[in-house]
Amino acid sequence: MFAVIEQGGKQHRVEVGSMIIVDRIPTEQKKKFSNKNVLLIVDDKNDIKVGTPYLEDVEVVGEVIEEIKDKKINILRFRRRKHSMRRQGHRQRFTKIKINEIKQG
Repeated sequence: MFAVIEQGGKQHRVEVGSMIIVDRIPTEQKKKFSNKNVLLIVDDKNDIKVGTPYLEDVEVVGEVIEEIKDKKINILRFRRRKHSMRRQGHRQRFTKIKINEIKQG
């Protein structure tokens, strides 16, 4: 059984026991995570249910494992002929989530 959920403007294919990495969610480690934005679900019998846009009474429950950071990217804005430049760096933060169950009601 798997489901497709929408989290942070992106779609993720999840199964029970799988780990997903999503954009940062402001929460603590070992906290419960639930998402009711389920777009599609496929049962063990290959029955497909598609929402319009979301399925009702279906919820994906998981647990926040950790918050991680991506590699640093450097941004350099260079102005010609003046030796004038602006440097900036950015590290995107992500949240790692373990999916515990997919509830169907």
